[in-house]
Amino acid sequence: MSEEKSQQPQLPPTGAIDNQYLHASESWFEYPVRVQPHHTDYAGVVWHGRYIAWMEEARVECLRSIGIEFSDLVSLGCDLPVVEMSIRYHQALQLGMKAVVKTRMEEVTGVRINWNYAIQSTDGQNLYVSAKVTLVAKDMEKGKIMRQLPPRMKEVLARLTASKK
Repeated sequence: MSEEKSQQPQLPPTGAIDNQYLHASESWFEYPVRVQPHHTDYAGVVWHGRYIAWMEEARVECLRSIGIEFSDLVSLGCDLPVVEMSIRYHQALQLGMKAVVKTRMEEVTGVRINWNYAIQSTDGQNLYVSAKVTLVAKDMEKGKIMRQLPPRMKEVLARLTASKK
């Protein structure tokens, strides 16, 4: 019987599950959250989509902290849609709990911008969610992915890359 248990399929590893980046020395942008009633299901557990919304809010605030307002991107004719997401739910948050959404830009390759996330307890002892999200720069007028990032955007994103070193 113990052999049967060991033969059960395991979840395959993914970049979002690899938590080594949670202990890295590079800095993270931190966005505090508190679970409100409208974030939960009838059992008082956070609905899975709420974590994604918090990650989006944290990313927008992180960009704002280095001088990129989303309205500025819109005025440049640029959008940053999510094209790929890998997320792992480790432990549920419940009504009234506080947490910190930690985010940082991992790398920019061409027009792809990769972000890492960790949603943790305020003391850093509990990991609720880990994720990786990829955005691309899209020309809003043409409706197509840009060939390169707008120069001003490259310049400002370089600040995020430099802050990690």
